[in-house]
Amino acid sequence: MPLARALADATIVITGASSGIGAATAYALARRGSTVVLAARTEPALREVARHCRELGGRTLVVPTDVTDAEAMRRLASTTVAEFGRIDAWINNAAVGTIGLFDEIPVAEFRQVLDVNLLGTANGIRAALPHLSAAGGGVVVNNASVLAEVAMPYQSPYNAAKHGVRGLADTIRQELRATGRGSVSICTVLPATIDTPFFRHAANHSGRQVVPPPPVYPPEVVAETIVRLLRRPRREAYAGGAARLIGMQWRLAPALAERVLGWYGRYTQFGPTPMADTTGNVFHPDATAQPEGDWAGRRRQLVRISTVFGLAAAGTAVGTAAALARKLTR
Repeated sequence: MPLARALADATIVITGASSGIGAATAYALARRGSTVVLAARTEPALREVARHCRELGGRTLVVPTDVTDAEAMRRLASTTVAEFGRIDAWINNAAVGTIGLFDEIPVAEFRQVLDVNLLGTANGIRAALPHLSAAGGGVVVNNASVLAEVAMPYQSPYNAAKHGVRGLADTIRQELRATGRGSVSICTVLPATIDTPFFRHAANHSGRQVVPPPPVYPPEVVAETIVRLLRRPRREAYAGGAARLIGMQWRLAPALAERVLGWYGRYTQFGPTPMADTTGNVFHPDATAQPEGDWAGRRRQLVRISTVFGLAAAGTAVGTAAALARKLTR
C-alpha cells in the first residue's frame, strides 16, 4: 500500500542523510512539504542538510544515529514519534564501502561493511515496523544498489551486503503478507552508479585512486525514484537506465554478463593516481552535506556508455534466443 497520507503531511525517516543519495532524497521530500527526520553519524553535516530542507519548505529533526546500534535505531524511531506523532515512511540508505581484492580487504572492514549496509538495514526495518503499523500503514524503502542483483570485482563486502538487503526485503515482504500486515510496503531501489561522495570516502586497498564506473547518474535520479516508490510502492525499482540494462543482461545470460562486468569493473573503477591504503569513512564519519561527489566529468560519458550497454544487452538477448532455439531443435 502507498503512504496513508499525502507527502506534504508525511513524516519520513532517512538514514545516511548527511550526504549523497540521503541528502538528495531529503531535499526532494522537503520540496514537497514533507517532515524529514535526518539520521547519520556526522551531526554537523546533518544540521546543514536540515537547514537547506527548511529553506525548501520541509520540517526537520536531526537525530545523530549509528545504524549498527539496534538500540540507537529504536531511539531514532521513538524520538520521531514523540516529536511528530507517527512515522509514515522509513528510508534505509546508510552505506559504506571498501575497495580491493577479497583476500586483501581487512577482516574488520569486511565485517563493518556488512554491519552498516545489511544489519543497519535490518535494524531500521525492525525499528520502523511497529510504528508504521500503528500509523495505519506506510512504506519502507531500502537503497540496495544494482549490485544487489549483479556483481562487480573489488567490492566483495558491498556486493554481499547488498545481495543480503534484497533477500531480506523479499523475506519480510512475504512475512507481512502472510501475517495480515499488508498495509506496510517493503520496497527495494536498485541504482546504477551515482555521483556521490561514496567513491572518495570508501576504504581503499587497491593501490590506485577509486573512481565511479560510468555511466554516472546524478543523485536526484535516485531521490525521485524513491519519491515515486512512496507514492506507488513496488517490490523493486531501478534508478538509472544502465541499472535496468545490466540487470536484464544478468538475467538473460548470467555467465556472460559476469565475465563482461568483471572486465568492465577491472578497467573502469580505478584512476591513474597511486593511492596508499586507507580505511576511509568505514569506521570514522566524514560527511560534508554534499549530495554530489563532483564526478561530473564521468557523467558526460553517460550516453556513450549507455549505448554500449544497450547494444550488449541486445546482443545478449539475441544470443540467448538463438541458444534456446538450438536446444529446442535438438
